[in-house]
Amino acid sequence: MDRRMKPFSGRVAHVSLRGEIIANFTEGEEAQVIAPIADLRTKPDGARDRQLLLGAAVTIIDQEQGYAFVQARRDGYCGWVRQSDLGQGPEPTHWVVAPSTHLYTEPVVQAPEKAGISLGCRVALTGSWGAWANTPHGYVPIAHLRPIGQWAPDPVSVAESLLGTPYLWGGNTRFGIDCSGLVQVALHASGRDCPGDSDMQIAMGRALTPTERLQRGDLIFWKGHVAMVVNPEVLIHANGGTMSVAYEGIREAVTRIADTGGGLVQARQRL
Repeated sequence: MDRRMKPFSGRVAHVSLRGEIIANFTEGEEAQVIAPIADLRTKPDGARDRQLLLGAAVTIIDQEQGYAFVQARRDGYCGWVRQSDLGQGPEPTHWVVAPSTHLYTEPVVQAPEKAGISLGCRVALTGSWGAWANTPHGYVPIAHLRPIGQWAPDPVSVAESLLGTPYLWGGNTRFGIDCSGLVQVALHASGRDCPGDSDMQIAMGRALTPTERLQRGDLIFWKGHVAMVVNPEVLIHANGGTMSVAYEGIREAVTRIADTGGGLVQARQRL
């Protein structure tokens, strides 16, 4: 089993793996991310695999050196996060629909901000003050929120709202994002399931034949890279060429990636 999807810290495993491996087993403890962003790491204080956002539900399986080994409920991704980034709280009721927004100390525009939060973060509304939503973490403009279940109709438009976002390996936010993070954020905002990395995402949908014309929302895959089709001539992707989320001509991208050692297109998928 892929370590990214295997709820086993190397010492403690989730009970779902009983009979498959030798380990100490646990049913785990349910928690949620209480920080704006939590890096999901390969080991305590290790490299970042992906990021979890405020309000994300996780199962804590093990704890070590100030970190917790968790499995994310949404996509099953496993890794280590700082224990201080996890806690308990009310079930989220709304998600952030704006590319980014702030948590404020008071429900006024002049109030100091507590933190920036990104598209896809989840919060629980405990009340409202005019144009402001009160949450356990601070006040948020109501215009930047939408009830969970009211999803964006077009994932490509979600990706386009993140144009110019700087490239960040393993990133999932407006403050930094990579190619598979952009696809995952866009599909999650549209209410669709999506794994975290491009080698997992390549299995989604239906493979297109070489003669089928690309359409909006299709995915194009290279080894270690994915892009989303805007129209038959243009794609959008978080890429190392511009170090940002950017549009690029499909033909130009295919040529550039091949010329810079990225190889040829591996697949084209329709969701």
